Amino acid sequence: MSGISRSVLAGFFGLLATAAMADAPTLIGSFKDWSAFQTSASGRKVCFAMAKPSAMEPKKAKRDPAYFMISDWPARKIKGELQIMPGYQYKDGALVTATVGADKFDFFSKNEGGQGKAWVEDQDQEKRVLEAMKGGARLVVTGTSLRGTNTKDTYALGGLSDALQKVHEACAM
Repeated sequence: MSGISRSVLAGFFGLLATAAMADAPTLIGSFKDWSAFQTSASGRKVCFAMAKPSAMEPKKAKRDPAYFMISDWPARKIKGELQIMPGYQYKDGALVTATVGADKFDFFSKNEGGQGKAWVEDQDQEKRVLEAMKGGARLVVTGTSLRGTNTKDTYALGGLSDALQKVHEACAM
């Protein structure tokens, strides 16, 4: 499953279930460092690609699994929604940064249900981040935990374009 563990999927399923009744995610393809899934929440299809970091710093920091997710929500007409889940709660108001090559993007953070999450502010920036990721080799995400620990997670981008194509096909977007 390209390094995506069942515990990570269970965590994602739990996140969906807290918002609405959801079916267990089904793997629809594995592509190098990325995996593609589909599920439904409240009877509405959701498709997503996700990856785990290839490197996490500091190595001894205690946290849950981290991952980067890109989702399509056809019923809401949302294609390519980016979400960072670092495996810890963010420091209140912490800025999260994603870097691909020389391109740097800011994400806002929010803690929900004991988990930290981060998103981009607007859809235009989301498209710029996705384009950079498709053309890049590595994505580096930095953030600060509730305890003040600075983290740096590196995601390999091999297979991302293929995983996204599968996600968009599965959700007809």
